[in-house]
Amino acid sequence: MVTAMPPKRSPSIWPMFLVEYRAKPKAKELKIRNNIPWIADFRDIWTLDHYYPHGPLRKWFDTRLELKTISWADALVTVSEPEADKQGSLYRGKPVFAIPNGFDPDEVTQLQIPLTKEFTITYTGMLYGNKQNPTPLLRALRELIAEGLINPDITRVRVFGPPEYWLEREIIKHNLGDIVKQYGTVPRDVALARQRESQILLLLNWDDPREVGVYTGKLFEYLAAKRPILAIGGPKGVVSELLEETGAGVHVNSLDDLKVLLKSWYREYQLSGEVGYNADWNMVQKYSHREMARKFAEVLDGVVDK
Repeated sequence: MVTAMPPKRSPSIWPMFLVEYRAKPKAKELKIRNNIPWIADFRDIWTLDHYYPHGPLRKWFDTRLELKTISWADALVTVSEPEADKQGSLYRGKPVFAIPNGFDPDEVTQLQIPLTKEFTITYTGMLYGNKQNPTPLLRALRELIAEGLINPDITRVRVFGPPEYWLEREIIKHNLGDIVKQYGTVPRDVALARQRESQILLLLNWDDPREVGVYTGKLFEYLAAKRPILAIGGPKGVVSELLEETGAGVHVNSLDDLKVLLKSWYREYQLSGEVGYNADWNMVQKYSHREMARKFAEVLDGVVDK
């Protein structure tokens, strides 16, 4: 968007939004100078972000800057219909389109890796303790093991990403130290391999009702792995809709529903040695980079024709 620094001798109380008058948004410049169409793409929205970090005065100036800059755009694009509705409330009369993130189809064609022999649930990436909550999974596993419905000797939960002390405390609290392991950060190709070999992939949504229109990049990476996705937490929104539409996984929010699902998947694993992958691949491919490019081309064609 706009990157600029305040004058060096400015008192520290000068807010950075004063650089509005010195900043030169490059896309806007190119649009004006060359009289060419401009589509402003927001993978993350600007001042309407529900995690906007500054106070109301800063936001007022930032909103002015956003309106002043983006008013030159011919169309706006963001990641989902709810986010597009937000943008439409700020830019009334300007066309706003929803084009979700996607996965690289070339990664799907790579050599498939044999599934683990254990009943394996895998999470890859960062964990945010104040936003994501793995406790329902830990509790469900603990109770299913206590009920004799899951064998702990062949059950594994693997976490690949920066180790978190708070998660280790939860693991110990639920007496799952032999089952749930943090493996630390690994190279991306290793993380992708661990995804592909896993029986189930774990997605921990952010527990905030305002996340209804937010996807995570991890979700699309998981789609490329072609393994069942278990989404826990967060509101019923675009993630739930995607999983239902594609059949690539299930979003659960209650402990009882989670236990029922895990029992079902575990029985399937016991009978056949693996949890089946039942996604509709034609629907999944709607979330590939190729489909993203096609949608962007449609928006650009419309802007040019107009």
